[in-house]
Amino acid sequence: MILTFFSARGWQSWDVEHRPLIPEGMPVLVDDDLRFEDGPAAPRPAVVVNRWLRELPASGAPAASSWEVYARVVKDWAEFLSEHGVGLFESRERLKSGLSRYAEHRAAGPVKARFAATTWGQHMSVLSLFYRWAMAEGYASAEPFTYRAARALFAGTGREVRLNLAIRRTPKPHVTIKYLEADFVALFRNGLRGLAPDGSADSGFAGREMARNAAIGDLALSTGLRLQEFTFLLPWEIPALPSSPSSVPIPFVVPAGITKGRKLRTTWISYAVLAGLHDYLQLDRAAAVAGASWRPPSRWGEPLAVTEPDARGGRVNGVRRSWNALTPAERRRLIGPEGGSCLLAVKSGGGPFTAWGTLFERTSDRIRARFEPRFPHVNPHRLRHTFAMRTLEYLVTGHYRQAARLVVDTDADAALAFYLSKADPLLILRDLLGHSTVLTTEKYLRRLDTTRIYRQAYEGARAAAGLTDDAGAEREAAAEFPPDAPDGEA
Repeated sequence: MILTFFSARGWQSWDVEHRPLIPEGMPVLVDDDLRFEDGPAAPRPAVVVNRWLRELPASGAPAASSWEVYARVVKDWAEFLSEHGVGLFESRERLKSGLSRYAEHRAAGPVKARFAATTWGQHMSVLSLFYRWAMAEGYASAEPFTYRAARALFAGTGREVRLNLAIRRTPKPHVTIKYLEADFVALFRNGLRGLAPDGSADSGFAGREMARNAAIGDLALSTGLRLQEFTFLLPWEIPALPSSPSSVPIPFVVPAGITKGRKLRTTWISYAVLAGLHDYLQLDRAAAVAGASWRPPSRWGEPLAVTEPDARGGRVNGVRRSWNALTPAERRRLIGPEGGSCLLAVKSGGGPFTAWGTLFERTSDRIRARFEPRFPHVNPHRLRHTFAMRTLEYLVTGHYRQAARLVVDTDADAALAFYLSKADPLLILRDLLGHSTVLTTEKYLRRLDTTRIYRQAYEGARAAAGLTDDAGAEREAAAEFPPDAPDGEA
């Protein structure tokens, strides 16, 4: 089975009256013999899968990256079934047998074919969505999955859910910490700068672009942006640096064109990190793009030349466009007025730099090999988790509320100070992370170690109130359990 991606380029020569409705970049599956049907009324399974894929943008999956993931999941499953003589829409008995063999293949088969439990769970969720759609549309008479009823509790409200029994059990969230503690944050920030833990130059570091790497790493840690969001930012979308340092974070608008679900939101950034970004823009980045001859490769599409840029938009090939409307694919084709790529992070020749996952992983590998064997693997999303935990800690302990009382410089700071003083910590964090509801934020936080934050806030409040007699507290608790009383009778 062949996976390709639809492009409407040159559709005028296709002998069709209107441009096809298929979204640009939509995955398309084609059987190896390049046929779509075996008869007038017998569309092949690949055609059915393509119909499902085309409906994804209106079914809760607006991102093109999600379409590709969904297509590859169904493609792998269909190819595996075909190798064993099972069709995609056969009887439930045959599909369940195929699923059992597929589970064994992905768990204990060849090394290259094995899935971690989380990856397997993602694949099963996608296939479940596909089969439910196919059954509702009349293409399938059965699915391979068995479900059991369960009751989920969110914020004190229960609802009935179906659990797919094919999904493997994974460790409880609290035993897989997914963020960096403060000391590891310091190690990582120094690593991006080519420094040893004590701040001296790392003699074993032979990398380049330290100013760029440090600026973007700090940006991710300070704003909680996702990989796509900070990778495809433009220099003109970086907030202006306030005239004087502020202890209150500075609002940072995340353009809708690069966010998950294309929802405009506002997060924030610290003054120190923003100052570092402006230093990078004015020095290292400016030197890299000045007079650069870089042009996007032809496979990306037509180059887009930018003139007259400002904070809101610019002329793109002569037409005024808002930055907010530009997608990642369009942004990486932009050429700046001075030359070179318009993306925030660029390479020495002026081309765009987007390999942040690889860079962060290499940095963590170097830290682990040279300085700290316990240092974890760092991917871009771990920095987002770190931002969430650090922000929640500051919100719960009143750090931002205290800083807000000291702000007197600008109206923007005054408005943010009022927001920090009045809003609930979870509501603030919901807005910063771009979650649709606070229930999503609560569920997200359950996957991180929030217990420590609340415990330290409680202990700090006790200390501030002079309630630090731990020995007295221990005696009082012990008095609740008489020596001869069985457990549970105190």
